Amino acid sequence: MASSLQNFIHSLDPQSLPRILQIQSGYYDEGSIYEKFGHESCLSTGDVIKIVELKVKKLIVRKSEFEDENLCSPTAVELPLNFPGLCRIVADKIPYVNVEEIVKKVWIGPTQLQHPCFYCSVDLEVENLSIKQGEKIIFSSVEDNNGTLTVSCRIKRNDQFHAFLLPMSQKGDFYESEDNQIYSLKEIAEWKIPKSRCRHVIFTNICNIQNHTDEFPLDFDGCVVLAPIYEVQAMMKFQKEIVCFLSDLDVEVKDVTDCYNMNTFLQPLSTEDILERTSNDFPIVVAIIEGPGGNRQPYNLLCPGREIIIYKKHQAVRILASEIKSDFLKRHFLIPTSYKGKFKRKPREFPTAYDLEVARSKKEQIHVIATKAFESPHKEQCSVSIGDQFLVPQLSEIDQKRKQVENTLACEQILLQNKTSKKVLLPVCMEGGFVEIVHDKRQYELLEICKDFCMPCNVKVSIRDLSIQEDVLAGIQCLQLEEEITDSYLLISNFNKPTEIWEVPVHRLNVSVQFLRKDAENIVLSPVYNIVEEITEEQYCMMRRYENQAKNPPPRPPKAHITEEPKTSFFTRPAQNSSGTPRLVKVGRTSDSDSDGSPKYKEEVLPSPAT
Repeated sequence: MASSLQNFIHSLDPQSLPRILQIQSGYYDEGSIYEKFGHESCLSTGDVIKIVELKVKKLIVRKSEFEDENLCSPTAVELPLNFPGLCRIVADKIPYVNVEEIVKKVWIGPTQLQHPCFYCSVDLEVENLSIKQGEKIIFSSVEDNNGTLTVSCRIKRNDQFHAFLLPMSQKGDFYESEDNQIYSLKEIAEWKIPKSRCRHVIFTNICNIQNHTDEFPLDFDGCVVLAPIYEVQAMMKFQKEIVCFLSDLDVEVKDVTDCYNMNTFLQPLSTEDILERTSNDFPIVVAIIEGPGGNRQPYNLLCPGREIIIYKKHQAVRILASEIKSDFLKRHFLIPTSYKGKFKRKPREFPTAYDLEVARSKKEQIHVIATKAFESPHKEQCSVSIGDQFLVPQLSEIDQKRKQVENTLACEQILLQNKTSKKVLLPVCMEGGFVEIVHDKRQYELLEICKDFCMPCNVKVSIRDLSIQEDVLAGIQCLQLEEEITDSYLLISNFNKPTEIWEVPVHRLNVSVQFLRKDAENIVLSPVYNIVEEITEEQYCMMRRYENQAKNPPPRPPKAHITEEPKTSFFTRPAQNSSGTPRLVKVGRTSDSDSDGSPKYKEEVLPSPAT
């Protein structure tokens, strides 16, 4: 049955791609309607195309009270994905009847913020858990469990996560949970618009939007509805090039996938497409259509026309590291745990005593020197001068279990004059500055650093990795090892040289391949080679935002509360001398006092005492 292209794309399950369509009613514009997309072609009646990918190109926004109106109505506004609006999602009130419908219509991403959350209207009994009505269920990933597709889920109880599997056939009215996160339009378009459904959102910065752009009408406020317009990527029969057009094109189409030979089309696949295959589909042989470029291994394996074997997909650990420099042009790296170079520790900087408290570990005490002076607001707490040295004690078992930062940090101040020390309390909230004095001259392997010290940790490569031709880390003066990142990788090799197997990233590799055949040979996957991967600033920011959020330290506590002094001025006069010379007079909270309420000193001439 024929339908409009817009209705077909809106209801299409992306997991069912590729789909083959026959044009029932073509669209003509002087024979070359897609030149503006970089391709010259037209859709004629009777043409057969294969849709390979859908991407949201723009969004149609309309008021929620006009939800049933056509997208082309006067109340609808077209917005690009880079529109500066920030949105809060309104939970969908229409239930999903089973788990399979959720998987088909809702995108389940690899990171924590991309995991959708639902609750069921009835109690569920799964494995050894009883899921209560209304309890939030986090959908993490789709898994192949002994040939049966299931969804890996989690629930949180008493600050602990409990994992379980839900079968696709699990029935029940599943409702979307409330989401308190703030998203950009691009993030909503990529993650949060279910197939065949619109998305209700509330713009959180509507006043700021109206002040900076005229794309958003002044009478739009409150809840609005977002509807996606997709860029359809398709292939023409016997052509390699991808044709791109928008889903709102006025074309009638018919789905002929079930009665058409798919082999008459080339089938380009991205690394993300390969990642979605089940483990039983590997190993496979593919041909590179478009490679990422670059002369370093393994990227020179991925030149166009070369056949490679993809053995498996898996999760691998990388250490996220950044160059420490005074300017903003910092380089960022993902270091594999198999890196064979050695590191020496470098001094760390701590803006406050609170940062010292967070950095404490069971390994050793921290020796620091103050680089900025500050005056303590309380007598029992220590004031700091530039050059003062302190020893921060190791983290004891009791401290580790308590995991609570007090208002003060107990440490020892080193008295250089008589080579002794005294116990002092440093206020954790005062802005100061400390630099670590490193006494450790030992050279560490990467895994030793990660095991023995808390991240972030400053290091320098003392012995480069001799197993690689060019070690990009060797010339960097100081690196900060920030955190462990778990990411998706593929194991590949040259088809003609299968003994040399490389690990390549999925989400940062722009490669297009053509599936050739499934490879049945059993090859030992060792050794596996990998590289130190340099990533862009954008990729680094995305990783810091979405990965391992629970490992980030808590925010700094508010500044210590100081009891407010009376607002009336007072003077503390020293004994007056007979000459009437100027003396320093302490003035209370006056209009020219410091913003934190501390008194100022001013010069005042005191009169001579009466004779």
